[in-house]
Amino acid sequence: MLLAYPFRVLVPRRVAPETATSTAVALLLIAGAADLVPTPVVIALAAGAGATLAGVRLARLASRHCTDPSPWVAGVLLDAAVVAAGLTAVVLPLSDGGHTSAVLVGSLVVAALAVTGLCLLPGRTRPSAGVRLRWLVESTGPAVGMALAGWLLLPRDGPPVPVRLVAALALGGLGMAVLNAFAGPRRRSPASVCRGGVLLTVGGLVLLATLPSTAGRVTLLAVPPLVFGMLLVAVGAADAAEAGDPGSADPIAPAWPRSVLPAAVLLLAAGLHLSAGRATDRTSVLLALAAVPPLVLRELLRAGDAPAAERRAAHRRSAGSAVRHRHAAQPRSLGTSARPFAQPAHSQPGRGGDLFGPVTANGAGSTWSPDAGAGWSAHDRRPVAAGGGPPGDRAALLDALATIGDVPAPSGALLLVDLHGTDGIGPTAREDVLAEAVHRARAVVTSDDLVTGCTGTGFAVVTAAGPVLAYALGNRLLTALAPPYQLAGSVLRVQTSIGLAEVSGDRPADVLRQAELARRRAVQLGRDRVEWYDAFLEEQLVRRLDLERELPGAVARGELDLVYQPVLDLADGQPVGAEALLRWRSPVLGTVLPAELLPVAEDLDLLGELEWWVLDRACRQLSNWSAGVRELWMAVNVTTRELTTPDFVQRAAAVLAAYGVPPERLVVEVSEPRVAGDLPTVVARLAGLRSLGVRTALDDFRPEHASLAQLRRLPIDLLKVGPELVGARPDGQPPLIDVVVNVGERLGVEIVAEELESSTQVEGARRGGCRYGQGFALARPATAERVEAYFEEFPSASR
Repeated sequence: MLLAYPFRVLVPRRVAPETATSTAVALLLIAGAADLVPTPVVIALAAGAGATLAGVRLARLASRHCTDPSPWVAGVLLDAAVVAAGLTAVVLPLSDGGHTSAVLVGSLVVAALAVTGLCLLPGRTRPSAGVRLRWLVESTGPAVGMALAGWLLLPRDGPPVPVRLVAALALGGLGMAVLNAFAGPRRRSPASVCRGGVLLTVGGLVLLATLPSTAGRVTLLAVPPLVFGMLLVAVGAADAAEAGDPGSADPIAPAWPRSVLPAAVLLLAAGLHLSAGRATDRTSVLLALAAVPPLVLRELLRAGDAPAAERRAAHRRSAGSAVRHRHAAQPRSLGTSARPFAQPAHSQPGRGGDLFGPVTANGAGSTWSPDAGAGWSAHDRRPVAAGGGPPGDRAALLDALATIGDVPAPSGALLLVDLHGTDGIGPTAREDVLAEAVHRARAVVTSDDLVTGCTGTGFAVVTAAGPVLAYALGNRLLTALAPPYQLAGSVLRVQTSIGLAEVSGDRPADVLRQAELARRRAVQLGRDRVEWYDAFLEEQLVRRLDLERELPGAVARGELDLVYQPVLDLADGQPVGAEALLRWRSPVLGTVLPAELLPVAEDLDLLGELEWWVLDRACRQLSNWSAGVRELWMAVNVTTRELTTPDFVQRAAAVLAAYGVPPERLVVEVSEPRVAGDLPTVVARLAGLRSLGVRTALDDFRPEHASLAQLRRLPIDLLKVGPELVGARPDGQPPLIDVVVNVGERLGVEIVAEELESSTQVEGARRGGCRYGQGFALARPATAERVEAYFEEFPSASR
């Protein structure tokens, strides 16, 4: 599990096939570069692999959307395009030179199919004529520069000069179009990814058509754009079909990739050209001169845009200053009559809800929708409805984020601050606490930072500082907000959760969503902390939202299941019992294990429902087993929260009586690290179970001083220890299992070694004196039918 964790972080499951294919293609390229595999074979195998995977992905996309004409036709056309691209490259080993015409024809077919598919792809937007003209002017100069680089790099002994010039111009245009797709204003949209993949695929085919068959290993340069382009076509098309709405463009796209990369390619090509001793020809000079007019026109247009951009920035600064001025005028002490933050009726203070609106999830993946419908009026501080009234604090916050994002090198951060522990003090006192918290925050931020109110129980801070300094600011806010708050006749202590998101050219709404995700993670990890947004964090939280959405009703829908892991007597290898392990077979999320399931159930207050279902189902299964094998016990895990309920012993007795199960065949396990929180009640409930005849077990035992001290008070029959106590310790001392076994013998408790995953651990547990063993090295968890068949292999089963 630990070894799989980094792989899961670096390679999400949904792109694992693409990662494996890319790795195989890279290995093929290395083999071809080392002359271990012929170049045409490398091209054919790599292109075939990429086209096969992309074709399968697109075919599945078309089948999933067969009832929707637009995604279905787009998927079919793009599928045909990648298959045609793969076939065009695969036929190269069958040709005896002169393949230029065939590849050119294939390129035209691929381009026609792909362009038609892109036009029908959901999420595709059509910018205005003015925007398209601006893109053309911005891209022409760098595109001509890249065409010049292609002219200098293409072999001169290949196709005729006109064909080489056309190929160079095509490569320059395709290369600049790829940069616009991956670094332009809509670079994060799935449609842009798909469009960039199409351009890379066609560019790879143009290289195959242009490079002569005698070029040898140089032809391998066409493989990466060809293969990775086909994979990106499939990935982008699938995401576009699922997302549907492309959203708005990013406020400012970084300009340096579209300027620096073409220049770097041109400098590299010129250096290689001169180092080879080649003379400068007339075409090179003409191409270099052709790049000058578009560059001049681009600079003139940018100069004309500067005054308008300055006016917009001044307007945003004035909006932010108005909010800061409004906060500066608010009362700074508790108990005042003016309320700087009005509490909307729909919010739930102190419950970790959204500061700016609800989070929704659907079956196709989760989407985050910040609520624009609640804010505060700049005049009377009352909530205003969406679409009416003056702009609220949320609008000012988005405006401030857009101002940071409008600078050439965007830098800054948003911190969402949420206070916990104010839900029991009433709305008036809650607003006083929030006002004092804002006053404390303004004492630690700089004069250029914006502090603005939010819905719920928190506020936001927008800073122009970089991420590291913003994180330090978040820690200073934690310190400033930690001291108690003085209320009328009482003192209130609150906890603080802060979510931090970096402003780096993203849309303001995206930054707000990312900060909200980070704040939610801070709540989950225990509060009083600052959490920094990253993509894996979003994946985790979306998964959590999916679990929270699907888990309610899982019992009623019949989605829960039990598997059973046998427990063996280490002396003779005979089975003595089994442990019931919960599994959630969700049709949406797949199989969910208890480690992921139970924390969510606890937060949703569903833990009791799940545990009683497990106890009922386990006792029913034990009753069925007792008809043939009467000497087996069934162990069931119970949390201390459920164990300490007043009627637990009576309800357990009722379940046993309902299925006619002898009480001594049931073992109730409770985790040792959690019993200390309410030890007297735990002792009473365990004693009550033993008075019924039910056996009790202490799970996850740790040989620490506190654990050994409370072990004497707990009425238990079995003590379960992990494999870390069986093996030798790092300091060279003998295993601690000897100590635990000695203590168990004195207390009349039998030891069960669990999680045994190797024969060495099994032998160590046996030598250490453990009577029972459990783990993969002995028997894996399985369904009731398989475990029953496993038991039948033994002539008898003793207690």
